[in-house]
Amino acid sequence: MLRQEEALLGEILNLAERYKGFADRSRLPEQLQDEVVVARAKQAPAAAGSRREAPARTAPAKTGTKGKSHQPLLGDLLQDLLGNHDEPRSAKELRDELLKQNPDRNPTPQVVRNTLESLVAKGSAQRHKQQHSVMYTLVASARR
Repeated sequence: MLRQEEALLGEILNLAERYKGFADRSRLPEQLQDEVVVARAKQAPAAAGSRREAPARTAPAKTGTKGKSHQPLLGDLLQDLLGNHDEPRSAKELRDELLKQNPDRNPTPQVVRNTLESLVAKGSAQRHKQQHSVMYTLVASARR
């Protein structure tokens, strides 16, 4: 068990050496796609009751910026949609419009409502109650 821990510490030291000259030290380096250090640590059985192990990773971490699809945040998309309208819009109308413009995105109605409410909490959008419906508009200062 000590040898396995020694090997793990050696790998950590190697990683630290590799990123010694890393420009932004506050940002942690992303793991290589096939490299899962956590899995190696789990290979060594822990002494009973000595420590709690983290759950195993189901998928490897993505490589740096390669292979990542950088989609705009849902809140930004909803702000853009609200900015295109002067009249209040319901969450359903905004979701339908979002699905038409971004077929690759499929947020649930609840996720859209939650995101709109977070925009209201941040002061970027306003909530209007009309009869039994909740409508949203973009705050003038948040218009792009």
